[in-house]
Parts: sequence; C-alpha cells; structure tokens
Amino acid sequence: MSKKLKIFLYVLMAVGIFIAILFYLLSINIAVLEPKGRIAARQRDLFWIATFLMLIIVIPVFILTFFVSWRYRASNKKAEYAPDWDNSHLAETLWWGFPFLIVVVLSYFAWKSAYDLDPFKPIDPHKKGVEIQVVALDWKWLFLYPEEGIAAINFFQFPENVPLHFTITADAPMNSFWIPQLGGQIYAMPGTRSELYLIANEKGIYRGSSANLSGKGFAGMIFHAKASSQEEFQSWVEEAKGSHAVLDMEEYSRLAEPSEDNPVSYYHLEKGDLFNYIVEKYQ
Repeated sequence: MSKKLKIFLYVLMAVGIFIAILFYLLSINIAVLEPKGRIAARQRDLFWIATFLMLIIVIPVFILTFFVSWRYRASNKKAEYAPDWDNSHLAETLWWGFPFLIVVVLSYFAWKSAYDLDPFKPIDPHKKGVEIQVVALDWKWLFLYPEEGIAAINFFQFPENVPLHFTITADAPMNSFWIPQLGGQIYAMPGTRSELYLIANEKGIYRGSSANLSGKGFAGMIFHAKASSQEEFQSWVEEAKGSHAVLDMEEYSRLAEPSEDNPVSYYHLEKGDLFNYIVEKYQ
C-alpha cells in the first residue's frame, strides 16, 4: 500500500469518526442544550461561546501535532534538520499571543455572566413571583409553598413566564438542586439558606435531580417541575390544599427519615415556619 493511500485512509477515518460523533450528539436529547427558560438559555449560549473560543486554540494544536509528527518523522529524509535554530519572533507571538487574547475574551464573558446570572439576583424585581422553599432530604425533595399553605414530595408546579424564587436548604448530607432545562445547580446545605431565581418560558414538565452524591439513594433523588397556565396552577394548589395528609412536626420527622424512591405526595402545610425550623435546628 502506497504512503499516499495510507494518508488518505487515515484522513478518511478521522473524518468518519468526527461525522459519527456529530450525528450522535445531534440525535440525542441533552437537557442543558435544550433550554426552556431565560436563565438556562443564557447559560447555554455562554457554554457555546466558551467552547468555540477554546476550539480556536485546540483545533490548530491538534492539526499541528499530526503535521509535525508526520513531517519530521525519522523516515522522512527531506525534512530540514536545524539543530541550531534558536527561536522565531513570529512563532512566539502566535503561540503566546492567540491564547492570551482568548483568555482575555473568556475572562470578559466570565466576569459579565457572573454578575448577570447571579443566582441570588431577581429576574424581574417588579414582577410578583412564586415563593418555593426546597428541602433536600434522604433521599427525596420536599417543596414548601408558604404563601399557599401546601407542600409536596418530589414534584412541584408553577405558572409559565412567572419568576420563581427558591430558598434552598438540606436536612441531610449536602446536596445540589438542579433543573437542567431551567438553569444551573445550586447547593443545599444543612443550616444554610441558598437562593435561586428561575423562570420557564413555556409549558412543560422538566426533570430535576440532585447534582451532588449524597449516599445510597442518590440515584433516586429525581423530581419533576411542571410549568402550566395560571389557571392550571391554581387548580393544582386547590387540589393540594384538599389533601387529607397534614405536614406537621410529627409527619415531617417521619419524612426526614432516610427512604428511597418516594412517590409524589401532597400535604396541607400546618406549620408555616417549618423551613426556618429546619435551618435553625443546625445553628
């Protein structure tokens, strides 16, 4: 087999692998790349910007790696041998200058996004949102609606295009609250209050999970967040209020015990300051 044919086959193989990977990525659903909320969409854009900027450096490096390896292989007698070559100002400028510019541009986007996407920053300070208190338990999620007087396990509902204000804590080992299609994760820690503002731009049911290993039942810490119309949300609130189950201190103590694969359940919230009690018990 001739050398040119070998080179052609190697290039063809590389292109085939690249196309196969590209088709695979386009054929699967990657939640963080299919945002359904304003915050998640901006985070997705930041991801692509950072990726493309870094590829400006990464792709030429890979190309030059293969080129230099092939061009200066031991069997290539035509390659110029220059042991006394010192340096090239042009080459030094290129391989230091371009990475420096990329780092400067990435730093700008990171600095700007750190302020614009601050999880503690309200999405719309002039618009009334929905207050939801989140408690990470072993191994389930408890959602409290202090204004509506209801609570739910592993499910919560809210109106579309309405800001959501989450106050997050844990009554278990440190965890992480994450709804990939609505925004990034934020930690839930005992004795602390984290905040997160999200919004859904359209109706749908979005999968949420824990993004932090927390023991045996970690894999089952799955919940669903449903964005609906305002009327559907109010109907759901009334349905939850009609639940015969009451979330008092005795029932909460039972819920706080480790358990796995808990079904969705609704409660009438008897103790309105339950969230504060959970936080303050560690202080």
